[in-house]
Order: sequence, then C-alpha cells, then structure tokens
Amino acid sequence: MNHVRIAQYDVTHGTAKEVAEAVQGPDGMIEIFSAQPGFRAYTLLEVDPVTIVSVSVWETHDEAEHAVREAAEWVATHLDNRVHRTSNVVGDAMFWTGTGA
Repeated sequence: MNHVRIAQYDVTHGTAKEVAEAVQGPDGMIEIFSAQPGFRAYTLLEVDPVTIVSVSVWETHDEAEHAVREAAEWVATHLDNRVHRTSNVVGDAMFWTGTGA
C-alpha cells in the first residue's frame, strides 16, 4: 500500500460538497476505482472552499499510473464544467502510521 495518485482541483462551479456527491454517486469515481486491480483506498479532501485534493492508494506504481488516466477521463466526462485540475501525479509513500495503516 505504498503507491498513491494525488490530484488537486479548483472548484470552479458549485461546491466541494457537490463534487464529493458526484464522486460517491452511481458511476462515480469510487465505483470506477473500486473495479480497478490493485485499488486499496480513496479519499477526497477539502483544503479550502475552492481547493480539493483526491488521493487514491494502489498496490503498485503502475496501477496508480493507470488511475491517473482513468481519473482524468472520468473528470473530463462528469466534472469538466465544475472543476479545474491543477495537478495529477503518482508518488510513493515513504511510510504509513496510525490506526488501520
């Protein structure tokens, strides 16, 4: 569980809560990621009223890279008029700590 896809978005129309509802809804990002090999976890963070960060965790670096493409396609189809992506990268966690890590 060391490979993460991290994307940052500016909410350009609506609210972060509305974006989260789309991500959690039928055919949403959670459903798309859950069906992909190597998927381990997903969260959407509201940094401030305009900025959200999407973080997904994968078994391998290649699976995280694939998630970058899947996410970009889903966002373009479902959220293109609501968010502007400012970054979309894959990184490797140096360590995890805490309950459930």
